[in-house]
Amino acid sequence: MERRRALRREPAGDEPLSRARLRTGRDVQVVNVSNTGLLVEGAARLLPGTHVDVHVVTRDGRVLVRSRVTRAYVWTLTGDAICYRGALAFDRTVDTAAIGYPVPDPIVASVVSLGTTYPQAAVERIAQFEDRLSA
Repeated sequence: MERRRALRREPAGDEPLSRARLRTGRDVQVVNVSNTGLLVEGAARLLPGTHVDVHVVTRDGRVLVRSRVTRAYVWTLTGDAICYRGALAFDRTVDTAAIGYPVPDPIVASVVSLGTTYPQAAVERIAQFEDRLSA
């Protein structure tokens, strides 16, 4: 029986939503996404039960969303790094539908066929955001 509140999908590699940034400045890779949350992985250690602010790029531009860490665990260990995975539940729903990509069929939610490319403006907004943080 499916217990998920919302349909999840894997963002395409070239999709701006394929990565997110914590308000503290740490980048995380998005494993899957829904309108109610994200599953992310990266070097940032997340603690279950805590709240984090996440910058995500949606069709409305870059959005800062307050989220609760529902679960977190060590995903991979190497000799010089630890990779964590964490599930983040948004405090409010966010439209995470892919721009220029078809909406996935609920039966085949993990398969997303590529459509047209994103408008250049969304990519430029990400670059501007990174430039402001590095300055």
